[in-house]
Amino acid sequence: MKKASVLLAAFGAASGAANAQSVTLYGVVDAPVEFATHVASGAPTINTATGEITQRPGGNRFAMISSGGLSGSRWGMRGTESLGTGLNAVFTLESGFGADEGRSSQGGRLFGRQAWVGLQHGTYGTVSFGRQYAAIYDAFSNFTPMGYAPLYEPSTYLLGSGFRQDNTVKYTGKFGPLSAYAHYSFGAGQGTLGVVPLVGGGSGESPGNFRDNTAYGATLIYASGPFGVTATYDQWNPAVTAGDPGRARKAGAAVSYKIGPAKLVAGYRWADTASSTGNTLIRDDLYWVGANYDVTTALVLKLGYYYDNLKVLRVGTATAATNPANPWQVSFLADYSFSKRTDVYLTMAYVKNSGLNFDASPTGFSSGYFLAQGRNNQFGTAVGIRHRF
Repeated sequence: MKKASVLLAAFGAASGAANAQSVTLYGVVDAPVEFATHVASGAPTINTATGEITQRPGGNRFAMISSGGLSGSRWGMRGTESLGTGLNAVFTLESGFGADEGRSSQGGRLFGRQAWVGLQHGTYGTVSFGRQYAAIYDAFSNFTPMGYAPLYEPSTYLLGSGFRQDNTVKYTGKFGPLSAYAHYSFGAGQGTLGVVPLVGGGSGESPGNFRDNTAYGATLIYASGPFGVTATYDQWNPAVTAGDPGRARKAGAAVSYKIGPAKLVAGYRWADTASSTGNTLIRDDLYWVGANYDVTTALVLKLGYYYDNLKVLRVGTATAATNPANPWQVSFLADYSFSKRTDVYLTMAYVKNSGLNFDASPTGFSSGYFLAQGRNNQFGTAVGIRHRF
């Protein structure tokens, strides 16, 4: 990816030493056109007291998609300044937008994807402060079949909708083949638990209620030669009532192996979300396998299969729990690069017992693929173009 860079020089008045600062402007514009079947006219209506879900009628949809196909469209700035003795000041500001209408993503935030500043040392790693990715995001970024492509990989279902967190302190370190990540959020900024609003909009940092809406996690990744393995743990403490948070936990592991032009991946993610009273809201086990194959230096094929053993689902404040049918999805991608910066792609997916990308909007995992009334499957296909700068 070719990027425009500005090199600035800052001179220390007292010491006469010169500290170099570099700032890089970068971005991605990704615009797909999609056809999808059995899409409802809107989100289902939910009775939070009984847990009853009523799907809306719908049909086939043909549209330009704002999420992007292979990457979320974005622009950003990242920079570094040498402070001497191997220490650097670093920052990233990254804004997401939909290429279809040019509107900001992430709820209209100016820098909704990332906004952080920190200190980096070549030996000891980086400590950063601000809105950042949770450690579970780093865990699986190189261990999923589609590489977190918005079309079609159930990334939000895998990671949880709060994989970006506000008010976060994060550590990142690399020690030979081993990489380590750990984070703590004083208030993750996720506003709801499923369909139930959280106190203070999920912002946390409440006087006298330190644990409300806090989050933390850790990841280890080992990569050497063709082999890679990762393990992670993630916890979020959502508070519907001040001073009485629940607990949403995730843990998982994945492996990858390269054989010539092919890369194979497989993974598992365990999740358990409970209310402050101990009632299990969601309990599931997600499995995936996939392969990437470089047909030529320009053409890459990707195939993924995802299966979720959804054991318990309790919606809203309902006392009754259900055991719905287990969703599964098959995804395919063909990506052709005209250059290092520009590529075109064809992607498609079929899902059973759910909307595409395991849309489960009643529990907060909404991907916008609301399943139409009377339907239990969806098919989607899209063509698009992506340009990186």
